[in-house]
Amino acid sequence: MIHYGQSIFEGMKAYRSDNGGILLFRPVENQKRMNVSARRMAMPEVPEDLFMESLLELVRIDRDWVPDGEGHSLYIRPFQMATDEYIGVKASDTYKFMIITTPVGHYYSEPLRVMVETQFFRAVQGGVGSTKVSGNYGRSLYPTQLAKQKGYDQLIWTDASSHRYVEESGTMNLMFVIDDVLITPPLGDTILAGITRDSVLTLARDWKMKVQERRIAVDEIFDAHARGHLQEAFGTGTAATIAQISTIGHEGKDYELPPVPQRYFSNKVGKALDDIRRGRAEDKHGWVVKVV
Repeated sequence: MIHYGQSIFEGMKAYRSDNGGILLFRPVENQKRMNVSARRMAMPEVPEDLFMESLLELVRIDRDWVPDGEGHSLYIRPFQMATDEYIGVKASDTYKFMIITTPVGHYYSEPLRVMVETQFFRAVQGGVGSTKVSGNYGRSLYPTQLAKQKGYDQLIWTDASSHRYVEESGTMNLMFVIDDVLITPPLGDTILAGITRDSVLTLARDWKMKVQERRIAVDEIFDAHARGHLQEAFGTGTAATIAQISTIGHEGKDYELPPVPQRYFSNKVGKALDDIRRGRAEDKHGWVVKVV
């Protein structure tokens, strides 16, 4: 029953390695996160064996659709939705679990112009912002449309109660490098536990970089910018991987960030992740699953 919003999904990618093999990046984490969404939406969990067997078989069937080349991959969308033929507000008794795929290139071809959103909000405490529920994305479309009319690509969502603290940006978790410290908002009810986010933080800690998972105020970001201490700002996500932010708009003013070639950490971690996903570098964390 589509009327009552019981619809959840995941997103992941299959990559073609340099030797022609097909690799998946951390698919079990997607399965676990899908079940977090399912529990929150009163939906049945998808067993790991069913999820993985379905996923691997479909990618084997679609292996010729996995493109070659940097920035190209096979996007994979597992999803589950209610299917009861019933008019009445209750959890469905029947559900359908499906997986679809499509070849993709770069999600964002250029660094992003983003705007701090202080009128609308994406998520609230006690809500479903930490899950991949379809409604989270539907509610963001109108504010994003308004931002695009002003010349921006995406929004920086702020907390619903005060609009003082940054949370996410579009389909991505947010990260900033200030004074050589990697800072990202902490996980909670309003922020999705991004798999790419976790991977970036893990590599940063492997490299002995100082990492802070804490609330970061909009004013702190612009203060760091004014002092010349805001070195990098970028989004992380399955679709975008590392999406560089070139401009942050706020209250009618645009703040330009350092050129992308000067950004040491985000460029380094983006290449490291790509090398792991394509089998070029050691996978010491056991993130990669070989399909064929």
